[in-house]
Amino acid sequence: MVFPREVLNAVKWRDTMDISRCTVTYLHRGAENDSRSVRGDEIIELGRSFFRVRGSMIPYHRIRLITYEGEVLYKDEG
Repeated sequence: MVFPREVLNAVKWRDTMDISRCTVTYLHRGAENDSRSVRGDEIIELGRSFFRVRGSMIPYHRIRLITYEGEVLYKDEG
């Protein structure tokens, strides 16, 4: 099983990839379709149980989709 934190860390630290080319879509209740997306260059920190963007700390379990230049790297099938 692949976890979103592992995917984001792999992209961040791999020499051949650039996290700014990722898009992370996560559960955000109250938003349109209960989801919101951020670009990888908006991610300030990859913590132990959350990632941080300006003004918010989002738990990894809320991540629904991670893409890299349009290619799906992670999709929550739950």
